[in-house]
Amino acid sequence: QVQLVESGGGLVQAGDSLRLSCATSARTSTLAMGWFRQAPGKEREFVASIRRDGGSPSYADSVKGRFTISRDDAKQTVYLQMNSLKFEDTAVYSCAARPSLWASTNPNDYYYWGQGTQVTVSA
Repeated sequence: QVQLVESGGGLVQAGDSLRLSCATSARTSTLAMGWFRQAPGKEREFVASIRRDGGSPSYADSVKGRFTISRDDAKQTVYLQMNSLKFEDTAVYSCAARPSLWASTNPNDYYYWGQGTQVTVSA
């Protein structure tokens, strides 16, 4: 069983930046990772993903150019750098992992999930 723990969420103003972290209990070099978010009353949506080898970062159109996913396998941690935050970025952000080379935009393809961290952006 792989455990994921997110941190770094908080309350910020529009235009600010935050960096989310996802610490894993397993070697991240064995895992493809993704970030998803869910706003109140909405379905969970894909935000970003990265392949097990660090290749092919992928982003939702709504965050492209503002968010960056990265990984530090030595620290067994995956990051989501969020810049130029907007009110509509407000959500609970969760990281997810799958024991595969390839990441996915489909949350059903992930085996392991963190508990989530709240990001609130004031307008």
